[in-house]
Amino acid sequence: MHEKLRTHIEKIVHLTDEEYVFVSSHFTERHYKKREFLIQKDEKVKYAYFVLSGLLMLGYNDEAGKHHIVSFALEDWWETDFLAYHTQTKATLSLQCLEHTHVLCLSLENYQRLCAGLQKMEHFFLAKANSGHIASQQRILSFLTSNATERYDQLLRRYPALLQRVPKTLIASYLGVSRETLSRLSS
Repeated sequence: MHEKLRTHIEKIVHLTDEEYVFVSSHFTERHYKKREFLIQKDEKVKYAYFVLSGLLMLGYNDEAGKHHIVSFALEDWWETDFLAYHTQTKATLSLQCLEHTHVLCLSLENYQRLCAGLQKMEHFFLAKANSGHIASQQRILSFLTSNATERYDQLLRRYPALLQRVPKTLIASYLGVSRETLSRLSS
């Protein structure tokens, strides 16, 4: 399995070689092409994904047909429709590749086995969930309290690599501004 996963996990908990063999046995490896969907609305969500390489976009289509971008996932990030994954219900979000993407897949059953079999992994996933929750709250607060310029500046500070890899129309959608407004902000 990939050393990237071990390095990622060991930022939070140390694993012995034997423990890492146990951890890695719970993942499957997959490659997806640009524009391919890992998750589509109304489908069962089978996996949480750890991004080894590539770029994913998590989005939501409202009743009027407008596409809303919830998040982007770069290398070393986890992504899925977490509600559907943990409740084993149909997806309300879609997950699509913006680049050719290489991921490790973790089924809910294997996630539960991993946490039950190795307390360190339960601690790891709790830390990742807390970080994700904090990031979500920061994004919500940004939309509630910041103007377009401030949201753009926050994106530049937090995720500068996104601006090089994501089309400007998608960045504009993520920030909740028009493409024209984004052009003014970035000039």
